[in-house]
Amino acid sequence: MSFTLPNLPYAYDALEPYIDAKTMEIHHSKHHNGYTNNLNGAIQGTDLEGKTIEDILANISKAGPAVRNNGGGYYNHCLFWEVMSPNGGGEPSGKLGDAINQKFGSFENFKTEFSKAAATRFGSGWAWLCVKADGSLRICSSPNQDNPLMDISECPGTPILCLDVWEHAYYLNYQNRRPDYIEAFFNVVNWDEVSKRFEKAN
Repeated sequence: MSFTLPNLPYAYDALEPYIDAKTMEIHHSKHHNGYTNNLNGAIQGTDLEGKTIEDILANISKAGPAVRNNGGGYYNHCLFWEVMSPNGGGEPSGKLGDAINQKFGSFENFKTEFSKAAATRFGSGWAWLCVKADGSLRICSSPNQDNPLMDISECPGTPILCLDVWEHAYYLNYQNRRPDYIEAFFNVVNWDEVSKRFEKAN
């Protein structure tokens, strides 16, 4: 087995009331676990076995749909858990805060643009804050389990923040009120982790 389901860095109920414990439990133990197992099955016995998830995604155009869907699902959720925290919320400071203000004009403008990317992604997918090759920031969204690391991505870059807008991520608590879920997400964003990823990507 090349990949294992990571443990969450907090309890299932740690993000309440913003993300409920039942959703977290199902999302992690069922959905993310399913992507992990299916990815391992898809790469078993192929030349992808033993490669890092980043290497696999960087050459995803050469892989089949099972690797694309489950590899994306595996990576995306690993990042998603880490950029949330029960001690999250607020605004980023330091180099990331400066970069956001420079690119978007203000944190509020960034929040508006990121929320729009998440709210207007039709069907299932993800919203992203990425670092481009030139070190600048960009906001975009992707369908299904695609992400900016993939060589087929329309918005290539290094993801440092993501939001899952598949219905399984929020439906138990928010039903069809995706904008309410997006607004709640900002109360649990782990800006310390996002900042570390920003500095590493530069």
